[in-house]
Amino acid sequence: MESEKALFDEISNLATEQRNPNSMEIDSKSTEEILRIINEEDKKVPLAVEKEIPYIAQAVEIVVKAFKNGGRLIYVGAGTSGRLGVLDASEIPPTYGADPKMVQGIIAGGYEALVVAQEGAEDIKQDGARDLRERNLTKRDVVCGIAASRRTPYVIGAVEYARSIGAKTLYVTCTPRSQMNVPVDVAICPVVGPEVVMGSTRMKAGTATKLVLNMLTTAAMIKLGKVYGNMMVDLQMNSKKLIERSKRTLMIVTDVDYEKATEYLEAAGGHVKTAIVMIKAGVSKEEAQRRLELADGNVRKAIEGDFVN
Repeated sequence: MESEKALFDEISNLATEQRNPNSMEIDSKSTEEILRIINEEDKKVPLAVEKEIPYIAQAVEIVVKAFKNGGRLIYVGAGTSGRLGVLDASEIPPTYGADPKMVQGIIAGGYEALVVAQEGAEDIKQDGARDLRERNLTKRDVVCGIAASRRTPYVIGAVEYARSIGAKTLYVTCTPRSQMNVPVDVAICPVVGPEVVMGSTRMKAGTATKLVLNMLTTAAMIKLGKVYGNMMVDLQMNSKKLIERSKRTLMIVTDVDYEKATEYLEAAGGHVKTAIVMIKAGVSKEEAQRRLELADGNVRKAIEGDFVN
């Protein structure tokens, strides 16, 4: 009974479990008034994320270094947090042509928890470590715990295991930094304030988490040379949409017409980056590939010859 009361007190004091004074009477409002209250609260989210940019930048550098050393970024979360991690991981391969193993998402309760809530799964601390062991975690990897409340046992168990084997660790939480008591290399703490509906962290906390994860992986992919200008250039042409997007990207970047773009992509074996370098640097496929290899895949450096032969 005493331990249950201690847990009750802990949860009651969480920043994510407080009542929002701006939505106290929301159940008595018109539909439009409800939506305006939600919208006003949502406006606070990007400002909270903005304050965390210095920490997000540190996290990006850790992730990029891990990728360059053959490591992975593995998100671990429960409920909404876990689903957002899995979502971000699943979108990296089609967007940037990355190996699906490069960014992974693990959710407490497994695949079924993506579509059917498995609420009790987040309370089993040892399962977080178990699920990372099943992914053959190594010290080259980075584990990013995601928990709006900070206290989720499953996530803490995963992070503690990652640290025990020497892997770098990150943590995304909507708990104030002063209350962040989980040891990690970098904590990212956007404090969005109480939710419109008390404790419903799928709302502002979920939005803040999505913004942070977008920034983490997008910035990392840019640093890895998977973007030229602001164009995705490591596309996987595995759908009609992506084939045509690849042609359009080549046309925009190089000013060639549709027929030329199609011709160069075929000559480059469907590799957008190779085709860009071929056109912009006026070189053969083989030379473009050589330059890209020397430039670690960075298109701009490959075009300019900004590498050591």
